[in-house]
Amino acid sequence: MNIELLKNILVEKHYVEEANFSSAVASLQKGLGSEQQIDGVLNYLIENKLLSFQLFAQATAEYYKLPYFDIHNHKPSEDTIKKLPENIARQYHVALVIKEKNILTVATDNVEKINEIKKAVTTSFPDFEVRIVYSLKQKIDELLEVYKNTLNTRFSEIIQENKHVAPEIIDQIIEDALSVRASDIHIEPEDDEVIIRFRIDGLLTEAGRLPKQYYENILNKIKVEGTLRIDEHNSAQDGSMHFEKEGKLADLRISILPTIFGEKVVLRILSYYVGSFSLNELGLSTDNQKMIETVSKKPFGMILVTGPTGSGKTTTLYATLKHVNNKTINITTIEDPVEYRIEGINQVQVNENTNLTFANGLRAIVRQDPDVILVGEIRDKETAEIAVNAALTGHLLFSTFHANDAVTVIPRLLDMGIEPFLLASTLEAIIAQRLVRRICQSCVHSEELSTPILGVKTIYKGAGCEVCNYTGYKGQVGVFECLPITEELEEAIINNPDKNSIESIARNQGVQSMFNDGIDKVRQGLTTFEEIIRVVGEEKTKK
Repeated sequence: MNIELLKNILVEKHYVEEANFSSAVASLQKGLGSEQQIDGVLNYLIENKLLSFQLFAQATAEYYKLPYFDIHNHKPSEDTIKKLPENIARQYHVALVIKEKNILTVATDNVEKINEIKKAVTTSFPDFEVRIVYSLKQKIDELLEVYKNTLNTRFSEIIQENKHVAPEIIDQIIEDALSVRASDIHIEPEDDEVIIRFRIDGLLTEAGRLPKQYYENILNKIKVEGTLRIDEHNSAQDGSMHFEKEGKLADLRISILPTIFGEKVVLRILSYYVGSFSLNELGLSTDNQKMIETVSKKPFGMILVTGPTGSGKTTTLYATLKHVNNKTINITTIEDPVEYRIEGINQVQVNENTNLTFANGLRAIVRQDPDVILVGEIRDKETAEIAVNAALTGHLLFSTFHANDAVTVIPRLLDMGIEPFLLASTLEAIIAQRLVRRICQSCVHSEELSTPILGVKTIYKGAGCEVCNYTGYKGQVGVFECLPITEELEEAIINNPDKNSIESIARNQGVQSMFNDGIDKVRQGLTTFEEIIRVVGEEKTKK
């Protein structure tokens, strides 16, 4: 599919106005391939609530005069899918979704080869009538994963076939990590083998093991890709690499650390192209989203997002940047690393080797006539002071800061030596957040509690199914504590308050804690009590 065909499907059938489609095309980055262009246009339309993936699928099916089959809500069993030979399924990108009496229902997005598909399927099932239905490519990709052997089996096949072991194994690991939406890949050497683990929705799970005798070549290949020293084995090293294979794209941040059994590798998977990051999709309550939208429109001041590593801080910052981004302002970032790429924003990568630190980069950015500045992280007093001065002199500054909750940020900045009157004058809002696992919508069910817990009587849980790998969870959602800096808080900051004083003011002003925001999400059926306790902490119930 190309842009012109997509336009015919959506505009000619009146699913999208032509002006909105043109705006979506204009938002694309230069140099994107056809498939990325399609993704970019769809993401723009969906983000701006002009379309949904389901409507897109229905429009495409209507255009090609095919029935639409919703795989998400009617997922076939693994046994049903595997009845169709793998070579046919992969060659024509089809999946068997229903087998009943003498009719086979086959889903595909490969609409240009319908006759060939019917002929190929009939060859394997001569006594059956073949019915073709349309489904989204991404959903068919998910179904075809059932044909894939485990990583361990594929490792064995690669080794036995005497292929290029290191690059083949690395490709298999990364491909699997991308297919299960992993955020990190851990490659951990033990005494006689190497364990591969993926972090999925915040938790590590073992993905495979391989004999340790092949690890040195794998390690060296990763080092070469990341332009790291292959002769250094006793020091930590950091780098980055790019992965591209069969339409799958990813940038990976490499961290290597010596352990007693050898060098451990962690690969952080970074999105190559920003999709539909928007404030609407983060899990913010209506009040919290409105507060963020309001403060992000101010002409100057400082907005901080706090939380541990992996809590979604960068995603929140970029969603906010996308909200304020337009052609009339200059937005510049200094990051380590640049995790996501956004059209129309000047992004600078920290480089310690050239002395391009956060502090030095921020000094240079201020001289670049910026309207909005993003500092990846405030790590030290020097960066904090420059950030406060930048916010004081007419710039809107976003950054992340490590603290357990929103109210702790103020005492910590004061302890770093920031003058209270400067902090009170510049700080506009603090957002604290964590990520909890979402209940899988394919196997969710409700339960009535005999005794309500914290006002919740109906709870929701995932029973466990193929879609969520029998965990009951799929995806993540944020829980937030959003603290706007009011006049009362400004006065308190000038008096150098402790955490308890700030917290008392915040609660009196109606600021909701992360725990209570989480309880609201339990009530809405987005997550479970167990997840809130695991991530936010049981002690929050005492508040």
